[in-house]
Amino acid sequence: MAEAVVLARKIYVAGDARERTLRSLRGQIGNHLSDLDASFEIELREDGFPIVTLEGEDAVVARNLLAETFDEIPTSADGASGDGEQEATGPFDPEETYTGTLESWDENGFVLDAGVPVRVPPSEIELGPGNPEQIVERFGLVQHLPMQFQVTGERWEGDADGPFVAALADAERDRLYEWQRGPGRVTVNSATRSEVRATVNRAGHAQDIVTVERLGLLEQSIVCTEDTDPPGLIASIGEYLPAELRAVV
Repeated sequence: MAEAVVLARKIYVAGDARERTLRSLRGQIGNHLSDLDASFEIELREDGFPIVTLEGEDAVVARNLLAETFDEIPTSADGASGDGEQEATGPFDPEETYTGTLESWDENGFVLDAGVPVRVPPSEIELGPGNPEQIVERFGLVQHLPMQFQVTGERWEGDADGPFVAALADAERDRLYEWQRGPGRVTVNSATRSEVRATVNRAGHAQDIVTVERLGLLEQSIVCTEDTDPPGLIASIGEYLPAELRAVV
């Protein structure tokens, strides 16, 4: 019997860029499943999340491995009907941690896409002083960045059809604070890891970075050396990279 998993990694580019991203994803999945008896196919949902269908003797193991590696978009009922608790939590278990992609931010907090809209209000961000926009700037957050959250069991503004309310997961806050404590970073979206590395090299800054850390399929973190100024790196590589770039400050 075939197994399927929806990966919590969004593909939002088009044309050749989409094909390159899918090729990169196929390579990553192939590497993870190389020791298993499982074949796979990838399709994109309308919202950009990839569905991976697996077949073979190890299909169940492969599915669980991909869900653990890439995180999973829950596909159970959306909670539009049923008891009050299910309506408030939808496909999510309040005791579990999930991943959504950062779609937007405003004075009311962050909006994540986890297959359904999830709203993280300012009181549940808990990343220090400042409004959501200031937090985005300070931590170098970019659109579509995968972020971990836990639902609170409420709907936004009490609307039964509104977004699910969530808090950033402790692990997510720890990750972002670690970014600030460590070496300088530049966060990038709309580019694969290999594209970012090639751009840094083309701009003559290979010696100014430690590595390019993969955050998602199209979201990367350039880890700078101690002597590298992240805003200066952005100024230098920005002309080569049609992407959103932010420095962690």
